[in-house]
Amino acid sequence: MSGWKPGDRREGRDAMIRVDQAGEYGATRIYAGQLAVMGDRGPAARAIAAMANQETRHRAFFDRLMAERAVRPTLLQPFWNVAGFALGAVTAAMGPKAAMACTAAVETEIDRHYSAQLDALGNSDPELSAAIADFQADELEHRDTALASGAEDAVAYPVLSGLIRLGCRIAIATATRI
Repeated sequence: MSGWKPGDRREGRDAMIRVDQAGEYGATRIYAGQLAVMGDRGPAARAIAAMANQETRHRAFFDRLMAERAVRPTLLQPFWNVAGFALGAVTAAMGPKAAMACTAAVETEIDRHYSAQLDALGNSDPELSAAIADFQADELEHRDTALASGAEDAVAYPVLSGLIRLGCRIAIATATRI
């Protein structure tokens, strides 16, 4: 790529696609960890399974876009595999409200992240913008479902939520670059 400079428009879009695919992958792993602990018992598990199905659809879109646009995946994907599953399993082991607290925290950060991406994209990439807007609506629905399911009643909610949100911000910044 002669003439390429860091920050070029293509690299910016590639980074968006890379981090979004990594995030959707991480979400599928969080839900897999939660469902491995919770099984299919109770309303929380059923809600999580429905959210997991939407995340799988989001991930499939970004997987396809990465292949079509020749965007490299994050080098940290093996880490997200383990870390996402572990986060899901640990929060589910703490109980359904903690599992929902995890969802509320993650989706709060993803909403902020997707809003920033939509602002940065403007009208420059209609396909990507439309998908992000669609997925953002799903993520907000997930957050609202989690809050309505007692997320804020989880033990040590402010600490748990704060740590998960910080982890999300670190993951976003890292996957954008690596």
